[in-house]
Amino acid sequence: MVRVIAVWGAIAIVSSILAAILAGMKRRDHSFWAAWSFLVPPMLLILLVIPSNKGPRLRRPSIDEVEEKGGL
Repeated sequence: MVRVIAVWGAIAIVSSILAAILAGMKRRDHSFWAAWSFLVPPMLLILLVIPSNKGPRLRRPSIDEVEEKGGL
């Protein structure tokens, strides 16, 4: 059982790193894809299938920008 957990952990870490790199190349949100690929490694396969975004990469506003506008 310990070996299964260790193998799953290693696969999750590798999947997360690969998803972050691939999401950056496809102009997707790298933190979203890295987190979900860590929790559910097969999400990396979905990222491989979806097309790249065209145009500039979408950006989340920083906490300071959100507070200046009066919150969420």
